Amino acid sequence: MLKRPLFLLSLFALSVMPLSALAISAAPAILIFGDSLSAGYGIGIEQSWPSLLAKRLEHNRPAYTVSNASISGETTAGGRARFDATLARVHPSIVVIALGANDGLRGLPVPQMRDNLTTMVQAAKRAKARVLLIGMKLPPNYGPDYAHQFDQVFVDISQTEKVPLLPFLLQPLGTTTDAFQPDGLHPTASAQPKILDHVWPALQPLIR
Repeated sequence: MLKRPLFLLSLFALSVMPLSALAISAAPAILIFGDSLSAGYGIGIEQSWPSLLAKRLEHNRPAYTVSNASISGETTAGGRARFDATLARVHPSIVVIALGANDGLRGLPVPQMRDNLTTMVQAAKRAKARVLLIGMKLPPNYGPDYAHQFDQVFVDISQTEKVPLLPFLLQPLGTTTDAFQPDGLHPTASAQPKILDHVWPALQPLIR
């Protein structure tokens, strides 16, 4: 399970931007809003793909900052509850929503997940932010019907709200055991660059 260890709760609203960038209040921000797969679970936060994204963007013009508000164990309901406050704090130009994995692993109702994700996408759009929605896939033991409904949520929201979709965050890792920590769910530090390289083509068109 994608658990919520107490020490990771301190990552709430954690910014991965360098201190020098914090002073550049006019710099456009990218908000990463996800769960443990984006929060650096089991590895150093500086090794996580959002932190690697921040390093990649250091020489971009304009030099975007990256604010990582991902929390280990987060569900779409938890994300929805804190989303507006995070938007107000960060004022992002781009929002990357990477939630849903914990809903699926807990077998939570798909319509509830759909409503939560849609609400967050719409809130980001009202805040004039460009949105990238990132999906997840479930293991086969969850059954084909539930897995299909789960997958379809991301597709439907992308089409209805007209936002780009990256269907599966962990796609480049496949089933390679070396890419995952002993729990078999969370990527290792060495796998994080592959995740970033997978996210980058979907994110790059939103960076202006």
